[in-house]
Amino acid sequence: MKFLAVILVVGSSFLTWAQPKRILLTNGFLHVGNGETMESALVGIVDGKIISVKNSLATTVNKQEWDTIINLNGQHIYPGFVAPNSTLGLTEIDAVRATRDFDDVGEFNPHVRTQIAYNAESKVISTVKTNGVLITQATPRGGIISGTSSVMFLSGWNWEDATIQKDDGIYLNWPSSTEGGGWWAEPAPKKKNDDYEAQKTKIKEFFQLSSTYAKAKKPNIDLRLEAMKACFTGEKRVFFHAGEIQQILDVMDFVKEFNIKYPVIIGGYDAHLIGKRFKDADIPVMLTRVHSLPEMDEDAVDLPYKLPYLLQQQGIKFCLQNTGDMETMNARNIPFLAGTAMAYGLTEEEALRAISLSSCEILGIDKLYGSIQVGKSATLFVSEGPALDMRTNKVSLILVNGKFESATNFQTDLYNKYKKKYEEKQK
Repeated sequence: MKFLAVILVVGSSFLTWAQPKRILLTNGFLHVGNGETMESALVGIVDGKIISVKNSLATTVNKQEWDTIINLNGQHIYPGFVAPNSTLGLTEIDAVRATRDFDDVGEFNPHVRTQIAYNAESKVISTVKTNGVLITQATPRGGIISGTSSVMFLSGWNWEDATIQKDDGIYLNWPSSTEGGGWWAEPAPKKKNDDYEAQKTKIKEFFQLSSTYAKAKKPNIDLRLEAMKACFTGEKRVFFHAGEIQQILDVMDFVKEFNIKYPVIIGGYDAHLIGKRFKDADIPVMLTRVHSLPEMDEDAVDLPYKLPYLLQQQGIKFCLQNTGDMETMNARNIPFLAGTAMAYGLTEEEALRAISLSSCEILGIDKLYGSIQVGKSATLFVSEGPALDMRTNKVSLILVNGKFESATNFQTDLYNKYKKKYEEKQK
């Protein structure tokens, strides 16, 4: 006999003690992630995969086919949001050095891997997950080449369970062509970095050495150069931290010179100023944190808020990321970065795409993640209201690969605990 549970979601969270294999979500407002929506959707999930996406009003449901049927009563269904270029899972308390596991000693560390340093039991992860962020790219920091990142779930018993794509790319900090300046350094203006050419040459020499090593049939094993080999075959992306025009232009030339298959620029603050050339180069951007102050005193005060719209208008592929001060804890704000981008020009679905499908495309995991479509992983969540607005982002259900996850965290547990305590005192 089949087990059948018909569940009405009315609370702030949904928990189950058994993981059903056949799940049907009905009557939800679906945000596909690719720009499309469906007002009353039915999403069928079997063994962790999405097998059907239909209109609830035009579909007859055979209840005997499903283990669990959940009526969402108009709540919003979203693909899991993504936090790319993040130290989430690699640090617990920013102010305590012993809990920071993302910055190694040395200048060229492509062999340093974040995958095995990822802490799947981080307390921070649970607070981020309950805002709808279900995937992160665990990313190293420091040096010239910081190390190798991996794409991870915000769930799992350990780093093996949490891994989506191991060793997806190396992170390179491109030198700045200028020094000083900025609105915070007034009245001192920016000046030329006299060491810029020497710093570029140092990077080129390492890549030339790596390229030669990659072509050698039986080289003497060097772990740093071994980690670089996949960058030349396209199995690894190369992520360049670059924001200024000169940096971006030089990275574009560098990519051509070394035939980098999958380059990505992180930051891209000035990318909108060279839109056509940048679009023609076909290099995607993980855009600088939207909730930032302008870089220069002559910039419009709201320029960081408008950057997603400016790139969108010029046809440049981009996603949003949140690197910066307290970035680990602030990963929970990813949906609200998209909300700000929406307020400054993007449509709601364009803003949503910038933290779901576009992120997954840039990371190379879009075949299974980033949108709610047939054949993809059931990695999604349900919110009582629009998830890009902090006032209505109230997650009631989370599925990761078709498995239910808690939609609460220790902060909400403490809130409910002491709320109950004071309610009892008032009786």
